Amino acid sequence: MGIIFENITDLDLRETLDCGQCFRWSEQSDGSFRGIIRGRFAQVRMDGNDLFLDGAEESDRMMWRDYFDLDLDYGKVKRELSALHPVLAQAARFAPGIRILNQEPFEALISFIISQNNNIKRIAGIVDRLCENFGQEIKAGRFAFPTAERLASLSLDDLAPIRAGFRHRYIIDAAQKVADGTVDLESLRYLPYDEARAELMKITGVGVKVADCVLLYGLHRLDGFPLDVWMKRAMAALFPDLTPKDFGQYAGIAQQYIFHYSRMHPELFDN
Repeated sequence: MGIIFENITDLDLRETLDCGQCFRWSEQSDGSFRGIIRGRFAQVRMDGNDLFLDGAEESDRMMWRDYFDLDLDYGKVKRELSALHPVLAQAARFAPGIRILNQEPFEALISFIISQNNNIKRIAGIVDRLCENFGQEIKAGRFAFPTAERLASLSLDDLAPIRAGFRHRYIIDAAQKVADGTVDLESLRYLPYDEARAELMKITGVGVKVADCVLLYGLHRLDGFPLDVWMKRAMAALFPDLTPKDFGQYAGIAQQYIFHYSRMHPELFDN
C-alpha cells in the first residue's frame, strides 16, 4: 500500500518538513518522515525525483498532491523571485527544495498559537501531547489532530497535561470561535488579505505574526509574509529598501528562502 509521485523537482523533505512551518512529522534513521496529516498516516521518502508515500491510500492521492503543493511550478516561482533581487536569488539557490505545505487550517491555527515564545522541539512536543490526549487514534500510538468542537468543550484544567502554559486559554478561545462560526477559517482564503488577518485577530492571543503564519501555512495565502524577530533582522540587513509587498504574489515562498538562508548564515548579522 502506498502512493508514488514521479518526476518531482524542487522538493527536499528535510528542508520542507523541518523548517518550522509544520510540527507533526518525525524524521526516521533512514531519512524518511512519518506523520499523520488530515487524519491520514504516511511515511514519506524521496528516491531520486520520485516521492514515495508508504502506507498512504490511493484514494487519498489528490489530498497528498495538494498537501505537498505539487501542482505549483516552484522552478518558475524561483526564477521570478530571483529576478527581483540578487540576495533573494542566492537564498533561493541555497534551499531550492522548500515548498509551502497545504496544511489543515485549524491545525495550523492552534499550532502557531502554541508556537508563541517557543522553539520547534517544544512546539512539536506540545502538539503531540494535544493529539494524544484529545485526538482520534489513527494508527497504533498515532493520533489525528483534535477537532475544534472537541477542544471547544475543554476546560483549562483539561489542557493541563499538554503543558502549554498561558497558551491554554488561547487554544480554548480559538477552538470556541471556530466551532461556533465566529471565525470561519475557509472564508479567509478569499477575503482581502488585511481583512482575513483582522478576522484571525479576533481570537485571543492571535497577533499579526501568528495570523500571518496561519494565512500562509494553513490557508496557502502565498502573499503572506510572517515577520518574527529573526525575519525583521534579515529584512533590515539584506533588504533594507524593500518591504514584504515588494516580493509580490509569492512573498511567502520568498520568506521561507530568506528565513532558511539567514538561519544558516548567522555571520551576516555579526556587526
